[in-house]
Amino acid sequence: MTQLSLEMPTAVIPFKSQLLKWIGNKQRFAHEIVSYFPPRFNSYFEPFLGSGAVLATLAPPKAVASDSFGPLIDIFKTLQENPGLLKRWYFDRWIKLDIHGKEQVYEEVKTSFNSNPNAADLLFLSRSCYGGVIRFRKDGVMSTPCGSHNPIGPQSFNKRVDAWYERTGGTEFKHIDYRLAMNLAEEGDVVYCDPPYSDTQSILYGAQDFSFEDLIDQISRCKRRGVDVALSIDGTKRSGQVAIDLPIPVGLFEREVFVNCGRSMLKRFQMGGQTLESEVVKDRLLLTY
Repeated sequence: MTQLSLEMPTAVIPFKSQLLKWIGNKQRFAHEIVSYFPPRFNSYFEPFLGSGAVLATLAPPKAVASDSFGPLIDIFKTLQENPGLLKRWYFDRWIKLDIHGKEQVYEEVKTSFNSNPNAADLLFLSRSCYGGVIRFRKDGVMSTPCGSHNPIGPQSFNKRVDAWYERTGGTEFKHIDYRLAMNLAEEGDVVYCDPPYSDTQSILYGAQDFSFEDLIDQISRCKRRGVDVALSIDGTKRSGQVAIDLPIPVGLFEREVFVNCGRSMLKRFQMGGQTLESEVVKDRLLLTY
């Protein structure tokens, strides 16, 4: 596996309209990731959807996007089936900010979500929590505090909904495990995997039951079926000169590139909001083709 691709990546126009704030969001770098996808493929699969940044940047004519987090997938299904309802969900919570104050409204919505996890509350929480860190305690309760920023207004949010509605029109959203999703991919398809970061994200949704070894097995199965797979995974961190080593079989991936993701928002959250200039994260983008 070479350290750098010898082939020139395809130029991709950035798409910067972020629908959800989300830890590990690839919105600013999604166009660079997409530039390394095969120039031609049948269907696109994204089994760890998260914020959907790569999906929306690619805007494929045919795709299956999935996640194990039900309320998250319900957001995207509502975007596709009833974008007006998605706008009303956000407006109904945002309008209370001037009356009750940001922190009170945030805590009320978070309490509502924890009593009955649902897409409408999660939508507002993702736009107003600290750094998009959707964090859960061991008992399953979301515990992320309110962010210091003011959530965007409904007019700006509505424009984002309209843009994302257009770009995800060919996508089927599924609430399924990544293994089931990857099994659906066939020869000529491409799969992009952006799993939880193995060394830092055990507190985040979905990471508690995630196994990197299982994912590697699924990628191997895809490659044998003629499915191209691109994997974003922990690359390098500058803190303490930590080198992240992962059990990747020799020969599984043909190419490797590094994508600069900027400073670690999760580490900043854990260390009380310090700027952490040294906490620069680079994703390894591993390609089976």
